[in-house]
Amino acid sequence: MTAGMSQTRKHGMPLGWRGRLLGTLTVAAAWSVGFAGAAPPALAVDVQSKQWYLSAMQAEEMWKTTTGEGIKVAVIDTGVNSSTASLKGQVLKGLDATGAKGDETDDYEGHGTTMAELIAGTGKGGGLKGLAPGAKIIPMRVADADWETEERVNSLDTTDAIRAAADSDAKIISMSFGNEFKLDEELEAVKYAQSKGKLFFAAVGNGAKEGNPESYPAAYPEVVGVSSADREGKVAEYSQNGSTVDIAAPGNDIPYWCDDTFQDYCDGDGGTSAATAIASASAALVWSAHPDWTANQVLNVLFDTASRDWKKGTLSKYLGHGLIRPSMNILKGKGAPGAPDISPLTKEKTSGSTASPAASASGSSQPEKKDEAEDAAMAGSSTEKNDDSQLGLILGGVAVVLVLGGGAFALVRKRRSA
Repeated sequence: MTAGMSQTRKHGMPLGWRGRLLGTLTVAAAWSVGFAGAAPPALAVDVQSKQWYLSAMQAEEMWKTTTGEGIKVAVIDTGVNSSTASLKGQVLKGLDATGAKGDETDDYEGHGTTMAELIAGTGKGGGLKGLAPGAKIIPMRVADADWETEERVNSLDTTDAIRAAADSDAKIISMSFGNEFKLDEELEAVKYAQSKGKLFFAAVGNGAKEGNPESYPAAYPEVVGVSSADREGKVAEYSQNGSTVDIAAPGNDIPYWCDDTFQDYCDGDGGTSAATAIASASAALVWSAHPDWTANQVLNVLFDTASRDWKKGTLSKYLGHGLIRPSMNILKGKGAPGAPDISPLTKEKTSGSTASPAASASGSSQPEKKDEAEDAAMAGSSTEKNDDSQLGLILGGVAVVLVLGGGAFALVRKRRSA
């Protein structure tokens, strides 16, 4: 990149917009019906009663089999506050890639801590409960636009963070950040992470209404791009779409830490940021239940069991392979892991992928990444019709379309010139 060139990065949405969106979203129906299991207790002092997707995804039932124990997730974000009640004992040593004041446990915004809690929070103290509360978090701190105007930071922070995550004990990398420009150094770091056997999830971005640009690292072929869906299993209107989308996860109506004081949670949307964290947690559950599998096999199963109403073997530009459903594997044993050393994203042989012979299953057929399904995959109209589905079932007629103010989900970050 030449001197003076600017880049933009998006994650989550501006804090000011988040609060104002409260009460503007209308939803009808639910992701699931007809299964046993109680929702989390609605305590006056916590937010767990607002984590609607936990019951929809049958979290309580899955936790009887696995909570994600033995799996570490590297969270590349604004830092992770290890002192919140929900994260005490959950956060391991990581890296501050910014080179600025503080360390990786100094979250300067609250965004990274929210992502960590959505993945591995214990829910203690009435805080957010993670979908994989038995997993551990390795924080990797990088800078966003607002913070870098206040601090002198490392210009290759995300590249360094990805490489550090690749060299860590983490099996999964979760990055709820995005950049609209491809960076060679970052791509090489992504390929390095793949060579180390990591499973990398990244947010596709919340700028569908602002030009719908491709977002990196989600747009790299080796990274799982995650879009955001609502309670009905529909793609969120703000969620960026196109060939970068590989899978969808819940992102609407998910609480988050309001700011870096960690005094209150705010209502609103977690966007593709939260969806990425929940997808990463889903992978942690499946990998914990099958510790001998490789990253390729875990991802094969997540793709194979995703909820969709279009032909298997094609991709929706809005929801990718469909809505993520780890319970289909954990509770029902479904999903073919396939070859341990073939990426379901690129169909290419990967290095650093080792598994026991028994972990490989025949008969797995995964579609090529980037083949888009236009039939039954229009924005806001994708639901699951399979009898085995516990997701995406619309009750009582026409699905509600979210109407959001223009620019509500845009958060701009200008990358430093290299």
